Amino acid sequence: MVKFNTQAMDRTFAALADPTRRAVIARLAKGDASVGELAEPFDMSLPAVSKHLRVLERAGLLEQRRDGRVRRCKLMPQPLRQASQWVDRYRAFWEGQLNALADYLENDAL
Repeated sequence: MVKFNTQAMDRTFAALADPTRRAVIARLAKGDASVGELAEPFDMSLPAVSKHLRVLERAGLLEQRRDGRVRRCKLMPQPLRQASQWVDRYRAFWEGQLNALADYLENDAL
């Protein structure tokens, strides 16, 4: 059984709870981008976007680096993999429960 780091999972799910941060993750899934490129579709200030990026960075979901005067961001997928594994564990449980219920309703309930 996979052992999950509770604090890391908390940071990942907290970071993914915001639609702006999910949109940033979706954009970075297409490739690296500058902070300005990431900020472009949002109706918010650059400092506000930077706060979102810091949350994602603290969760380990992105990495920022300087390229001259530009900050570039790169998606770091490992926390997403761990979150997916955690969700998959519970998906399997609930699918099993729902299949058992369906079997009961089809065979034993009538």
